Amino acid sequence: MESFASSLLSLAYQLFSPGLCPGDWVWATSAAGVLVALFPVLGAVIAAIVRKGTGNRYNTATVSVFGGLGVLFVLVLPWLAFTGISSVYRAVFNGNRGGLTSAEAERMRVEYCFIGQQSDYLGGGRNVFETLFYYSGDALAYGYYLGALVGLPALSLLFVMLQARAAFRRGPAWPGRFFWLSFVAFVVFSVGVEANTAVHLWLGYLPAAVLGLVPVSLVGPPSWAAIKRSQQEPERPPPPPEKPPPYVPPRQEEPPPPPPRQYPPTSVAPAPEPPPEPAPALAAAPGPVPLPPGSSAAGGSRYRRVRRLGHGGFGTVWEAVDNQLGRTVALKIAHAPDRDTEERMAREARALAALNHPNCVRVYDLVEEPDGLALVMEYLEGQALATVVDTVGPLDDIAAGRLWATMASALAAAHARGVLHRDVKPSNVILDPGGLAHLIDFGIARSKGDSTMTATGMMIGTPDYVAPEAATGAPASPASDAWQLAATVSYALSGAPPRGTRETPMAALMAAARAEPPSRLPRQSVHARLLAASLDPQPRNRPTLDAVRKEVEGWLARVGKSPDGPVTRVVPRVR
Repeated sequence: MESFASSLLSLAYQLFSPGLCPGDWVWATSAAGVLVALFPVLGAVIAAIVRKGTGNRYNTATVSVFGGLGVLFVLVLPWLAFTGISSVYRAVFNGNRGGLTSAEAERMRVEYCFIGQQSDYLGGGRNVFETLFYYSGDALAYGYYLGALVGLPALSLLFVMLQARAAFRRGPAWPGRFFWLSFVAFVVFSVGVEANTAVHLWLGYLPAAVLGLVPVSLVGPPSWAAIKRSQQEPERPPPPPEKPPPYVPPRQEEPPPPPPRQYPPTSVAPAPEPPPEPAPALAAAPGPVPLPPGSSAAGGSRYRRVRRLGHGGFGTVWEAVDNQLGRTVALKIAHAPDRDTEERMAREARALAALNHPNCVRVYDLVEEPDGLALVMEYLEGQALATVVDTVGPLDDIAAGRLWATMASALAAAHARGVLHRDVKPSNVILDPGGLAHLIDFGIARSKGDSTMTATGMMIGTPDYVAPEAATGAPASPASDAWQLAATVSYALSGAPPRGTRETPMAALMAAARAEPPSRLPRQSVHARLLAASLDPQPRNRPTLDAVRKEVEGWLARVGKSPDGPVTRVVPRVR
């Protein structure tokens, strides 16, 4: 330990020993503190590099690596350096060289300004424990040591924690405890260091800890692709084939018993009753449900249309009443659909009917109406997110975080069912009277136009919220839905689409196809960094919806908010 410390001291003396007051070896001690502070920085850099490949995979191996880095580079090596340097100075004070050269040891006996001999100042006083816990009677000196020996380590702890947080970005924060808990242990174990030596070591350690944030940040977090790979469960090996059971020869069946003897009917033995007739088979489909009071079928249709909610290039949406069940539904009728449209509507209607998510609009049925194929959906009372932002104003970070986490969960559930939305935008997010968000219009309404679909917020084909790859004609993907959701959240925070507005839909579509960078992001929002990553022009670089949901929910938990709360309070419309 002494040889390690003497080598470190000699290096620091060669690097910085100006020979000014309070002394060349005092300055060299602060330079040694700078060198010691590089150990935690090196450990954080190695941890950040390891996470480039492992992402957020925390198994026994990776946890052992991160724990070892924290203990070795933040606790063991700095503690050996601090205690070893103090031992060298005590040895020189006692007349030995302490591992230094004769010339270096002789220079320590030179007197400087107010400290006297450097060997006495650095190696002949009380240690940290004695200085802090045994009051010397000098209040000014005690305040000086208290501020230096407690305040400087406390500030250094703050920046060691920031280094660890930078090394474990885009992931859980708990692995950073390996670093800052090791630092706390290092401070506690260093109470035997000579007090003056510790003061000057900490004076060098603190600025190096501050600057150490730069190399850790330059390494950068792992890519979202690496995080996605780490979150995927490893494939389990197929189970070994089961051994066939041993051959058992078939048992000889006994001959069936003879049939009972039949007797003619007499007064003693009555005639057997005829076998009961088989029950009629159940109908393949249930019959009509009795109409509830006050309802009546109109024109032979099960659904009585109340009012038209909107009209677009794809079709018309009506508020209707189910005459059999007596409930209000939304009826979307396609205009003269071709065979491809019918097949697509049927496929997605089946998938969405099986989707059970509280924030996704429910699909009840797909029926033939006199004027076209109709999709029967849940009728949502409330206002569109676009209407709320236009009338009330942008959302704050907490409301936008709840919106993002909720909609990401809804889209991920749809993707798990093989359903892509393809048209996520502020007009397709409905906020009910309780302030909860619901996602509507799952990929069915895909139009060439840009007209408003319904008064409650359905809109078709707005190029302002089209992902760059979709604008160039590439097939839609979950990453496209993730881009559109991020654009919707950006609008909710800033009141404008991320690429800004254009004079015509064609100009907006051309801007999307050119992958113009977002110019209207909410820069002051805490979500700005995640929004920029989610709006990356390359789909492979965007975080997945699950990664976005976990990060946003983690931030909400850190600020003491639940992700399940209302996005905003909406007053129901008066009809």
